[in-house]
Amino acid sequence: MAEFTVPARLDCLNAVFDFVGGVMQDSEIDLKWQYNINIAVEEIFVNIVSYAYPTGEGSITVCLSVSPDKCTIEFRDNGTPFNPLAKPDPDTTLSVSDREIGGLGIFIVKKLMDTMEYRYEDNNNILVMEKYL
Repeated sequence: MAEFTVPARLDCLNAVFDFVGGVMQDSEIDLKWQYNINIAVEEIFVNIVSYAYPTGEGSITVCLSVSPDKCTIEFRDNGTPFNPLAKPDPDTTLSVSDREIGGLGIFIVKKLMDTMEYRYEDNNNILVMEKYL
C-alpha cells in the first residue's frame, strides 16, 4: 500500500492527485476508473479540509493499493470525529430549492465507488473506499 501525507489544505489537492494518479498509472488502471476515482478522491479530500480541523491545522494521509480486481483508497485524519456515511442520502427527487444543503458530494462518491466504510480508531477518522476493476 502506497501512503502519502499532506497538510489539510486545499492547495495540497494537486499533490494528492499526482500521488493517486501516479499509483493508478503504474498499475495500468483503465482511464474510466481513474476518472471516477479522482472525483471521489477530490470530494473526500475537500470535505476533510473543510470540516475536520475547525480550530487549527492538521494533516491528511491517503493510502492507495491496487490489486488485479480492485483499487482501495484510505483517508486518515485526526480531526473532529465525523462519519460521513451516517447522514441519509439526499432526496434527489426533490428540486434543488427544496433539498437540504449538504450531503450531495458524499452521495456522488457512494455512487462512484463500490464500497465505503468509516471507523474512528486511535483518535483517527478512517474512511476506506473500494472500486472494483
